[in-house]
Amino acid sequence: MSTQYVEKQVKKVDVWKIKRYVCKVKVLDLVTGRNTIVLNKTEAKEHDIYSGFRTEIRYRGESQTAIVDVSEEIVREGEVGVFRDLAQAHRLKKGEKIEIVHMDMPESIGFIKKKLDRGTLTEKEIKTIVREIMEDRLSEIETSAWITAAYINGFSDDEVISLAKATVESGEELKLGKRPILDKHCIGGVAGNRTTMVVVPIIAAAGLYIPKTSSRSITSAAGTADTMEVLANVTFSMEEMRHIVLKSKGAVVWGGGMKLAPVDDKLIRIRHPMSLDPEGMLLASILGKKKSVGAQYVLIDIPVGRGVKVPYMERGTELAKHFLRVGEKLGMKIEALLTDGAEPVGNGVGPALECIDVLEVLGGKGPDDLMHKSLLMAGKLLELSEKVGKGKGYGVAQGLINSGKAMKKFREIIELQGGDEKVKVSDIGVGRYTHTVTSLVSGGIFHIDNKTMSKIARIAGSPVDTGAGVLIHRIRGDRVEKGDKLFTIFSESEAKLDFAIKALNDLEPIEMRKMLLGTVD
Repeated sequence: MSTQYVEKQVKKVDVWKIKRYVCKVKVLDLVTGRNTIVLNKTEAKEHDIYSGFRTEIRYRGESQTAIVDVSEEIVREGEVGVFRDLAQAHRLKKGEKIEIVHMDMPESIGFIKKKLDRGTLTEKEIKTIVREIMEDRLSEIETSAWITAAYINGFSDDEVISLAKATVESGEELKLGKRPILDKHCIGGVAGNRTTMVVVPIIAAAGLYIPKTSSRSITSAAGTADTMEVLANVTFSMEEMRHIVLKSKGAVVWGGGMKLAPVDDKLIRIRHPMSLDPEGMLLASILGKKKSVGAQYVLIDIPVGRGVKVPYMERGTELAKHFLRVGEKLGMKIEALLTDGAEPVGNGVGPALECIDVLEVLGGKGPDDLMHKSLLMAGKLLELSEKVGKGKGYGVAQGLINSGKAMKKFREIIELQGGDEKVKVSDIGVGRYTHTVTSLVSGGIFHIDNKTMSKIARIAGSPVDTGAGVLIHRIRGDRVEKGDKLFTIFSESEAKLDFAIKALNDLEPIEMRKMLLGTVD
């Protein structure tokens, strides 16, 4: 075979490899949350493109990777269906011409298969997967396969570290130029539990930096960001957050409002429907975000108990050791606390009710469990950073609340985040429609279920309706008499309150040995 013939064959392959054609945009009035386009089935087949394939759409000198769906009914030949959210994001107009370019299979597919076959991925392979997720080159099915592989086969420590680093590199990093930087995280599952909003002002009042990024609710009645938003803005750019933290030393903002470890948000969205939480991905997610804000000292709260992610102490101890081991390799000093997760923390479940708990605790009152847990965590952070000696942290944290310095700092943070620094408990609006559940008999409270309390609060309207939620009047172990209040449901809508009351027929938020619950309006 001549050299000239080989060169011609190579050119022929290159042309076949990159198939392309031009279509006119047809905007489909649906929102999918995915980069999906619809091609005419017959026309797509002529170009060797099928459902599930990925293409590159090119327009006005820009490009975007998209996953293909096909249809004969929705689009005609010469058209490409673009869903409304994708069209708006890229300013694509009806009738605009765009080029459809057939793309090769992503390199990541082979690496995902390797993990499914129980192989160990290299740092380069993991970075490639993360990069192609961020470029939208992997479909949700393909990304789900990787999550499933991690869930079934697990990650080695090196894989966790590689994923954490890739998570950081997928977005922006907060560079304060200050030291030391502290942070905290709770793995979740406990209703209420607004320790972050108490710990941050305590640490900042002690003169240490704590740039706290928090999440919104996924299945709970409120995330920290939802609760903080009752008092102040929580959506900021990285530079705006930097400005706030340099002034006040602390902040409580929504992590989704900035490009902080954005690949993690994509993974969480796919993991959520089946509650798949592979330990390796959990560690990489949490520690990657801490690394993104430059944290050196990190406290991890691992609630243990019935109904939360970690049901037994033995499992909690294993997870804590894993956090410490990986954190050290990432250059962070970690302390993990195994805390009681068997019931809600604080009295309120829902944004406004949780805000009231926080303000009361910072004022030196409030729920004892929220006060104690917050002081314990703040104290451990102070000791971890060597700001105070071993065993002295709790007392120092308590002193910062008793002196009013923590409350003053919190009000400073609220003001810098655009809120009213003079806000009082009486200013916080709760739902005007209420329903109180009482006990029909005397006895002891055996269990208060986190998930069920959160579910009731959500049915009542939380977190979208910030005044909706549940106010718990009793705690586990309390002795109650017939007619005593157990909890009150708050709602901003009479219809939603009615839904929550009806849901009580199928839900058992409070368990009492050989007792029944009655209701009173």
